Amino acid sequence: MLGIISQYRTWLDLPDVDPVTLGEGATPLVPWATWGETDIFLKLEGANPTGSFKDRGMTVAVSVARHEGARAVICASTGNTAASAAAYAARGHLSAFVVVPEGRVTQQKLLQSLVHGAEILAIDGNFDEALAVVRRIAASNREIALVNSVNPWRLRGQETGAYEIVDELGRAPSGLALPVGNAGNISAYFQGFRRYGKGIPKMLGIQAAGASPLVQGHDVEHPETVATAIRIGKPASKALALEAVETSNGQFLAVTDADILSAQKELARGGIFVEPASATAYAGLKALRERGALPAGPLVGILTGTGLKDGETPLQWIEQTVHHTNSRTVGDTIQSLLQEARQHVAH
Repeated sequence: MLGIISQYRTWLDLPDVDPVTLGEGATPLVPWATWGETDIFLKLEGANPTGSFKDRGMTVAVSVARHEGARAVICASTGNTAASAAAYAARGHLSAFVVVPEGRVTQQKLLQSLVHGAEILAIDGNFDEALAVVRRIAASNREIALVNSVNPWRLRGQETGAYEIVDELGRAPSGLALPVGNAGNISAYFQGFRRYGKGIPKMLGIQAAGASPLVQGHDVEHPETVATAIRIGKPASKALALEAVETSNGQFLAVTDADILSAQKELARGGIFVEPASATAYAGLKALRERGALPAGPLVGILTGTGLKDGETPLQWIEQTVHHTNSRTVGDTIQSLLQEARQHVAH
């Protein structure tokens, strides 16, 4: 169990920390499709220990926090940061406090935080208000370390995703598509490619249309999207994200919730189950293809979290059902279903 600190310590400029690790990183880079002359790869960040890319930054942030004497960590979250912070705090024998928007986080993500012993505080407000609260608390108490992506160590850890892509492809891809909410990840990948020194891809930041401040050019007071992990109207890393896109000649792009759900279904039918925010990256690549604006390849889409993070949203598009039968009629039922499948293919 190496973990990203052991794997990339020389690139991370860390103090002499004892790593708090769960073996994060080394996630699959899957060859997905060839569109024309463009090869599409998908990086499955849901394969990290708590099921999302957040673990890359959290191992570094929590390791440094413990090294510097913190007794607790705190974060605002739409779910994935909370789950990751709770797990790594538990691993490092620290307390964890999580502030979430009331009723805006999936039960699966809340459960992850609770089983690891985190204290959950739900507020009557959105993520942006929750972040303002935890920033104030951490600033006034040196024993509590803020582990949101405004913590620079979080972003350093997330840079390692770029290192891995380069190590596997032998070069930077031509373009990198990833979902953008608080905008820390697109900033981290950009810095990672720049630091690694083997090329910088066009950074393609994909937002949900109902939560797209970087596309619209202004904050969104009441963001709404099925992609709860990126339901953020005031991205804390806005300036860094703008630099990443401008410097790399990339772009921000918005996709609708319908596009996101269609992309989630298409990925699932190809064997990859991701949460809606992750499907946003793939929806963005599809939108660029449909417009004839897809950059030359290879292109990589970052699928940030497993579909098991959200058990409700796929019910909007699942067509199959459980077939209730008995042991004597299972074979007959299967034959009937096979016939239906053949007829569907024929049409």
